[in-house]
Amino acid sequence: MSRASDEAQRQLDRIVALGYPDVADMSDSAFRALAKPIIHALEDSELTIGFVLVPTRELVSPESLIARTSINRMAGFTTLPPRDIISFTPQHGFEPPEGPFYIVLDPHTGTAYVNREPDVARKLIDSDDRLPLTLEEGLSIATQHPNWLLEKNGFNLLGSRSPDGRVPSIWMSQNAPRLASVWPNSRHTWLGNAYCMGRQGISLFH
Repeated sequence: MSRASDEAQRQLDRIVALGYPDVADMSDSAFRALAKPIIHALEDSELTIGFVLVPTRELVSPESLIARTSINRMAGFTTLPPRDIISFTPQHGFEPPEGPFYIVLDPHTGTAYVNREPDVARKLIDSDDRLPLTLEEGLSIATQHPNWLLEKNGFNLLGSRSPDGRVPSIWMSQNAPRLASVWPNSRHTWLGNAYCMGRQGISLFH
């Protein structure tokens, strides 16, 4: 196995251990089987930059995932109702690749865009040829790299937006990861605006 496929397998093991198959209402083995194609594709990949394995919302619904993050045994939480969380959908151009799993390449918490209004940060991210992360991708970062919330910053997820204009955000609150939302013209000193350099589904490996 390559370094990339080893890393994808490690990330898969983590989300299985955290109960993602239960969220998907399937057995561990059936859940793992859905990730085999992309892990297999990564065996021949020369990827050396970081990436995060992301299950699509068709596989695991996002409203149940923040509780499966934790920092120092403090479980993540949200005060948003499930209907609000479901309403944060990927914006045009940032839809996930096909398949139950895909990867985001070189994800960042957006340290370079801290203390920027989301609408302003979105323009800056676009001009830097970067892609804003979606809700699902941000939850995957908080799951795989919860320490980033401590070592770097909380972050807005500008790739998703609700019909009323809000964008989802993840930051530290009460010593735990919290899923919340902000308005597009609001500025917060502790929030970056997360981005990646690309998305790859199984079809892009062939």
